[in-house]
Amino acid sequence: QVQLVESGGGLVQAGGSLTLSCAVSGNIFRLNAMGWYRQAPGKQRELVAGISRGGRTNYAESVKGRFTISRDNAKNTVYLQMNSLKPEDTAIYYCNSDYSDTWPPKGQLPWGQGTQVTVSS
Repeated sequence: QVQLVESGGGLVQAGGSLTLSCAVSGNIFRLNAMGWYRQAPGKQRELVAGISRGGRTNYAESVKGRFTISRDNAKNTVYLQMNSLKPEDTAIYYCNSDYSDTWPPKGQLPWGQGTQVTVSS
């Protein structure tokens, strides 16, 4: 059974940086694309960044140039480096994948707890 464990969130001032990590158990990590998603209060969850098993990436327009997604296949871990953070980036951040190699990733697996990111102005 796949388990997703996110970490690295916190409180940061606008303009600051955070790096999120997602540890993935199970074989899915090596086979499939991974995505970082976020959900702000009162809003739908959205895909922030995706990375294919080969390293191809895509980003939401709102984070392009500020966020970088990467993956370490040896550690079964995907990262999200977030720079120049804005108050509107405040949300719970989740990682997810799919039961097959889907691009962009759609987040079909059971969701983890997520990690809270709060950006103060």
